[in-house]
Amino acid sequence: MKEAAPSAAPADGVQPVPPPAPGADRRPSLDFADSTAALPGGQRYDALETPDTARRWLLGRDLIAPDVRMYEVCAARTRTLRGHVRALFTARVEERMAPAESLRAVNEALTRVPTAPLLTWDETDGPRRVQLHPTDQAVDHALAALAADAADLLTGPDAALLAACGAAPCDRFLLRTHGRRHWCSTRCGDRVRAARAYARRSGA
Repeated sequence: MKEAAPSAAPADGVQPVPPPAPGADRRPSLDFADSTAALPGGQRYDALETPDTARRWLLGRDLIAPDVRMYEVCAARTRTLRGHVRALFTARVEERMAPAESLRAVNEALTRVPTAPLLTWDETDGPRRVQLHPTDQAVDHALAALAADAADLLTGPDAALLAACGAAPCDRFLLRTHGRRHWCSTRCGDRVRAARAYARRSGA
């Protein structure tokens, strides 16, 4: 059965949420890259579109604490890093050199905050190591974690599994887990199969 195109805009303003792509549950950077996606009917989904939605996305993945407030400048930085991560993933999938600007952006996110637990000392507990997340650096820590996961994905065994969804207009990424699967969701797979069936019936 052919999938119906989504309506132009839901009455309540809530965007349709695509299901998680294979690998997004274990690779935060893949989930991050897929937090925006092209949808049928000329629509686009973006989980980081506003400070409020960006805060909910980061909070839902335990990347920030509940008391962290999000402003547009931070949401914009999050979207910018996402664009660079997507550019690196695209370069890996297409087997070409990565944009130098995107490499710099990911490396800057990696080094902006200390990633190792710091040494602290107080009268009650004595010396101990803790991962500090000052409120004013909370987004920096979140972006550093996402950048680190992206770097690990691109340099580890999962890099060979990274693929782009093959169901136009979808532009999400996935990790191939079932043979040569190139669809990020059953929804996209059904759309491709329906298009192929239509082409056979019409003699195209």
